[in-house]
Amino acid sequence: MKPYDFLILGGGSAGFNAARVAVSLGLRTAIVDGARDLGGLCILRGCMPSKTLLYMAEVLHLAQKGTTFGLKIPSARADMKAIHARKKKIIGEFAAYREQALAAGQFDLIRAHARFLDPHTVELSDGRRLSAQHILIGTGSKISVPPVPGLAESKFWTSDDVLDLDFIPKSVIVLGGGIVACELAQFLSRIGSRVTLIQRSAHLLRDHSAAAATVVQQAFVDEGIELFTGTKLERITTDRRGVTVEFLHDGKKITRRAAHLFNALGREPNTGTLDLAAAGVRARPNGQIITNRWQQTNVPHIYAGGDCSGPVEIVHVAIQQGELAVRHAAGVKKIKSIDWSLLLNVVFTDPQLATIGRLERELDAAGTPYLVASYPFNDHGKSILMDANYGYVKVIAEPQRGRILGAEIVGKDAGELIHLFSGPLAMKATVFDLLRAPWYHPTLAEIITYPLEEIAETLSKRSSNP
Repeated sequence: MKPYDFLILGGGSAGFNAARVAVSLGLRTAIVDGARDLGGLCILRGCMPSKTLLYMAEVLHLAQKGTTFGLKIPSARADMKAIHARKKKIIGEFAAYREQALAAGQFDLIRAHARFLDPHTVELSDGRRLSAQHILIGTGSKISVPPVPGLAESKFWTSDDVLDLDFIPKSVIVLGGGIVACELAQFLSRIGSRVTLIQRSAHLLRDHSAAAATVVQQAFVDEGIELFTGTKLERITTDRRGVTVEFLHDGKKITRRAAHLFNALGREPNTGTLDLAAAGVRARPNGQIITNRWQQTNVPHIYAGGDCSGPVEIVHVAIQQGELAVRHAAGVKKIKSIDWSLLLNVVFTDPQLATIGRLERELDAAGTPYLVASYPFNDHGKSILMDANYGYVKVIAEPQRGRILGAEIVGKDAGELIHLFSGPLAMKATVFDLLRAPWYHPTLAEIITYPLEEIAETLSKRSSNP
């Protein structure tokens, strides 16, 4: 068979969008994907099903708070058969659209798994061999099973299982405190499960600030989730009645039992079956493929993007990486590498947690000076009338002209509000630029004007008192 110009291993967000761009550049392209269902993690078992369920649980939560708003709602409870059916319908439509796009004929879609034979050749699980001038690895990630005694032997749930539930579990122990653990622990609690969350790090969402995590933790505790942070897992045992987890917390040995165990201790790159060594591609001990700013591996014609290469597991980043790899391979002029100073992240707990740009921890580590100001949701008109009092908005700016460097929001609809900074940050706008814009009252959005005004006032005083 004639070699492909561009061969893609994996049809998820990085792979599909890479193929779309490759075709537009006139490259003979193929995607190799042996997954049972096409569409990638985001559509099938990640972003879309989880956010569908989280929103339904939020509606339920608001209905159960009816008395707060002067409403008489006699009963509000989850109908998991109906919730499951709605989720399947919505995700089925998304998946069908992606599968149609994959099979539209613009590029070859080969339903098989692949492993490298040499830097230009892969062998498929059906015995065929393919060669290509350039290759993109976009095989995603898989559930990680850390070496906790008894974990591998237990019949634990993964996020796939939780997202596919059609009943309300009586009780669940959640292992982990990352995004998946937090989002789905709150979902389980809100539909009526008794939830215990056990996190090894000192606070939830360890990749975010302790201040923001503390807000989410308080909301969890207020909703009835039993929360343990700063723990060391010692042993997990199972019997026909459920699961027992033994762990250390504050120097004491603690035991908790539940009907089910949810392993949310993270994911790892899905690269173990690729035989990267045969291609000469270097990876970190956990299987994460090492790339440069153009998504090239140490083998220049082999690229990687998405969860299998990191450094973050975010859909819009995976799309950027896949598209960048193709354009670089095709020799497109004046392309730019990904600007990590614009990194955007959202956690869909309630309250939500969202960040963009360069944050205090990063700036402190680099010794970069900055100004910072924040304002709480519990002192803001629109959030108060919505009974959305958790959290704050924080703005970070450079101390000369007030150019915005980053922002952190934890609170109601933070995932939407953080986008108020996307354009300005990309355009290198200052706090003064944003304050020239109109801000309607009463809205949630106007809350960002308060920290902007504080920073602007600080800069104005400095300029008048040199």
